[in-house]
Amino acid sequence: QAQLVESGGGLVQPGGSLRLSCAASGTIFSLDGMGWYRQAPGKQRELVADITVGGLANYADSVKGRFTISRDNVKSTGYLQMNNLKPDDTAVYYCNANIRPQRSVSVNFWGQGTQVTVSS
Repeated sequence: QAQLVESGGGLVQPGGSLRLSCAASGTIFSLDGMGWYRQAPGKQRELVADITVGGLANYADSVKGRFTISRDNVKSTGYLQMNNLKPDDTAVYYCNANIRPQRSVSVNFWGQGTQVTVSS
């Protein structure tokens, strides 16, 4: 059984940076698209950024120019570099990916979430 494990969240001051990681483990043939979502208290989960297998990235308007999504297909790991963080970025961040346990099967997985708090 495959799974996604996130790391890198924490408390940071406004203007600071954090790097989130999302590692896929278990039975993996390959990873398809990956994405990062976030959910703040009392709000719906929203897409932050996503990236295709070939590296084509897409960002929410609120994070363009500050966040960078990337991936290492050899390590089956995705990353979210977050710079110039703002209090409005405070949320639980979730990794999402389509994992192929075998060539002909694709299954969507969510990570457990990691808390990011931006506060002085």
